[in-house]
Amino acid sequence: MSKAAEMECLVEQIMEKVGRIDVLINNAGFGVFERVEETKVEIIEEMFSVNVVGLIALTKAVLPYMFNEGQGHIINIASQAGKLATPKSSVYAATKHAVLGFTNGLRMELIDRNITVSAVNPGPIKTPFFDRADQEGMYVKNVRKWMLDPQKVASATVRLIEKPKRELNLPQWMNMGSRFYQLMPTLVEKIAGKKLNQK
Repeated sequence: MSKAAEMECLVEQIMEKVGRIDVLINNAGFGVFERVEETKVEIIEEMFSVNVVGLIALTKAVLPYMFNEGQGHIINIASQAGKLATPKSSVYAATKHAVLGFTNGLRMELIDRNITVSAVNPGPIKTPFFDRADQEGMYVKNVRKWMLDPQKVASATVRLIEKPKRELNLPQWMNMGSRFYQLMPTLVEKIAGKKLNQK
């Protein structure tokens, strides 16, 4: 079964049980922290299939039902990695850049449809994500004190449903780093390159 067919089947099952879809939260995703030359093409394809193609396919499957309702809210869980790529997360960051690009474009496409499109960009969260992403544990060791509580991220996402906005960045100070990078990328790479290379 194709990715599109899988998502259409899933949405049909939800509609049969619930009858409507008011909010879609695209949260599926995984990462593998490896240098590009060490990453198998199969892993690269899998990351893009899950993190990008699956997200777009599910969104596409849900849209007709939101059109019928005349409203809706799509929340795509991206990442701070989608704003500031770091060594050994080149491929993962590329998938999250794609998610943000899709989110921003979709928002403009749906501007007259009464459908809100938001992105949530969290930093590292204390979840099993790192069991696969960081099997050696070096990254977790270096960022443990900054890792987000998953319950707090979930609560912030619920608040985003209640009070929609285009983007939610967690934590806010990490977003300041990505903004500084956008303004002065060469300087950030020169000064922080070694610090960011801690995976």
